[in-house]
Amino acid sequence: MKTNSITNFILGIFCVFSLNSFAQLNLPRSSQMATTSQRVGITDITINYSRPSVNGREVWGKLVPYGMNNLGFGTATEAPWRAGANENTTITFTDDVQVEGQPINAGTYGFHVEVKPNDKATVIFSKDSKSWGSFFYDKNNDALRVDVDTKTVINTDLLTYEFTSVSPTTTTVSLFWEKKEIPFTITVPVSEIVLKDIREELKGQQGFIRQNWEQAANYALNNGDNLDEALGWIDNAIAGQFFSQKTFNNLAIKGQILKKQGKTLEYAMLMDEASEMANKAQLNNLGYQMLNAKDYDRALKYFKANVKNNPNDANGYDSLGEAYKTMGDKKNAIKNLKKALSLNPPANVKANSEKLLTELDAL
Repeated sequence: MKTNSITNFILGIFCVFSLNSFAQLNLPRSSQMATTSQRVGITDITINYSRPSVNGREVWGKLVPYGMNNLGFGTATEAPWRAGANENTTITFTDDVQVEGQPINAGTYGFHVEVKPNDKATVIFSKDSKSWGSFFYDKNNDALRVDVDTKTVINTDLLTYEFTSVSPTTTTVSLFWEKKEIPFTITVPVSEIVLKDIREELKGQQGFIRQNWEQAANYALNNGDNLDEALGWIDNAIAGQFFSQKTFNNLAIKGQILKKQGKTLEYAMLMDEASEMANKAQLNNLGYQMLNAKDYDRALKYFKANVKNNPNDANGYDSLGEAYKTMGDKKNAIKNLKKALSLNPPANVKANSEKLLTELDAL
């Protein structure tokens, strides 16, 4: 006499649970476990799943039926696909993110998919991440549901999750199986997360290190809109704390903050102070900053100081010549560019001097 399929399934599950409960044998599975992860900013996204194979079977609409279904076991009368095999497929976000533009909190979620005909699917993130498959799925536990378009691709025998694209703030996750891809995009508010983390770190041991305040201020300068907070952090690095020390680097960071705040005069005066601490390369860089800002007096002041301090440095004369050319002083430009060439300059400096002299019809 034949035993019906439901009875066989229940017996199989019972045997698995019994073996796990009593024998504790570590045996291989037919659908191997896998983990894939990706970091975006400082946020980790991790997927744990089992990998069934196609094995010649008809998958979509058959092995994986379309829509929500009664699987004949467990408490769910309408269940999506488990998006893998065996236990819940799970996805973990270490920070709050957005999936297809919809917010979801940090945490671990059971991941399910309602596959639909006509290249459509709904991906489901359930607060229940501990259950076996979708047999106990309850829509009341849904944290998020988003609709996505699926794609037809080349055959993938083993079910696979991949992070198919990564940018500084986003990643696209794709489930590949048989000839179907089910993609969804995760967006991470990286700057918000990093700045929040920095605030916490600076309250602890990391806050006793000057360079950490400099790094924090520099990050906030380039990746946020709270310049007052950045200014406070760099001021802590410069003065007022037992770990503080005024350096060219932290003065330069403060200067850039002031410049971004529109405090042009304060920025320029601070750069005068920084120039007194600058080495050759730093002073040359300050000269170009002022040249780009069309503060020609300060640009000449810094370039001339570099030439005076390093009279045999071809790059110093090349930079000074470029400044004069930018200002329209052809005579002094030619004089300094030719002086640069007379000092056996490195190839890049030689090329720049010759290019500028050619533009001045002086070569």
